[in-house]
Amino acid sequence: MKLTILGCYAATPRTITNPTSQVLEIKNRLFLIDCGEGTQVQLRKNKIKFSKINHIFISHLHGDHLYGLIGTVSTFSLLGRTTDLHIYGPKGIKELILLQLKLTESWTTYSLFFHELESKESEVIFEDKKVVVRTIPLKHRVYTNGYLFTEKPDERKLNVEAVQRYDIHVAYYQKIKNGGDITLDDGTVIENEKLTFDPIPPKSYAFCSDTVYNENILPIIENVDVLYHESTFLESEATLAQKTLHSTAKEAATIALKANAKQLVLGHYSTRYEGIESFKEEAETIFSNVLLADDGVSFEF
Repeated sequence: MKLTILGCYAATPRTITNPTSQVLEIKNRLFLIDCGEGTQVQLRKNKIKFSKINHIFISHLHGDHLYGLIGTVSTFSLLGRTTDLHIYGPKGIKELILLQLKLTESWTTYSLFFHELESKESEVIFEDKKVVVRTIPLKHRVYTNGYLFTEKPDERKLNVEAVQRYDIHVAYYQKIKNGGDITLDDGTVIENEKLTFDPIPPKSYAFCSDTVYNENILPIIENVDVLYHESTFLESEATLAQKTLHSTAKEAATIALKANAKQLVLGHYSTRYEGIESFKEEAETIFSNVLLADDGVSFEF
């Protein structure tokens, strides 16, 4: 599982920072999460192939998470894309994008599918053979969702030495990898655990931006492998965080601790601060495994 941060700063883009956008690579799939201004430039800088992105997830309709979307959609057409593109986001996102395409007479060369979200309860919005994506309802100034990406378990690994020892025919190998026991000709039942190895445990990634401190999300993200949680402010500006419905680094760390997350990634920093190291220092007073997102940084888990 690989996370590439294209942008992770709040509010407006600057010459040295970009608003929120990131790419999650999980089970050989690329998911674009949020699409702030400048996203397509950052995709190029980070050598991410546009053609591999078939699903875009938008958390909410604030500009620093959205204003790069129409440009990205249009560029896909200019590059001759023919593969379907699916966009997930709050109700209104379809109207917003189609109006821009209509007025600029820039209809796409590919099929564009919108999956508009309205539910305030967590729901599965994408699922295939390898990955499931569900919403994480957040609390912000407008309707907002985070997203939980979870790998489906792999099939069990065949213990070749064991199946040969029991002289099990190759025709039963798939049944064994699917978890089935095997009955020999003499009636002896060989338990699956004796014939296989455990697969690599499935990984999970939770994206939570933007939101005020909200413990209601804990049951959804419990035991998550990696949690990205917004940390717009330091605790010294906690009052401002409450007023604007954002979180502090300390609050993000508290959510990670209570969710029993394995790893916390901080981001969505206010540009009022000179550096970001203080966010990590504050979070580590609560939670030990803290990483700092920054533009162009990749993490492999």
